[in-house]
Amino acid sequence: MGTTPEDLKYTKEHEWVRNNGDGTVTVGITDHAQSELGDLVFVELPEAGRRVEAGSACAAVESVKAVSDIYSPLAGEVTETNAGLDETPETINEDPYGGGWLFKLRPSDASQLGSLLDATAYQRLVAEGA
Repeated sequence: MGTTPEDLKYTKEHEWVRNNGDGTVTVGITDHAQSELGDLVFVELPEAGRRVEAGSACAAVESVKAVSDIYSPLAGEVTETNAGLDETPETINEDPYGGGWLFKLRPSDASQLGSLLDATAYQRLVAEGA
């Protein structure tokens, strides 16, 4: 399995969440997810200003294998998207925890972060084949 940064939170749907410390979080897909999907060829991101619900599909990534929905890990408002992915979606494959981030979100309730998986729990989930 690839890397699982300790400072991030994770979902059972293989998204990661970074607390930016300014009332926003950054969301992306995990190294495991991008590896399973294969070479990404297209990304559909939510528009800034869109309100999303926790667990709702709000974006999609398309690989040579399939199209997969991306679920919002938290309820809130999208504040920014990674426009660079329009031209180079493969950045997600190359740098899923850095340049391959998908969108930023201002959570409605920041305490929801505590309900997400830590790195150890996420690694266990992946090891179990989820």
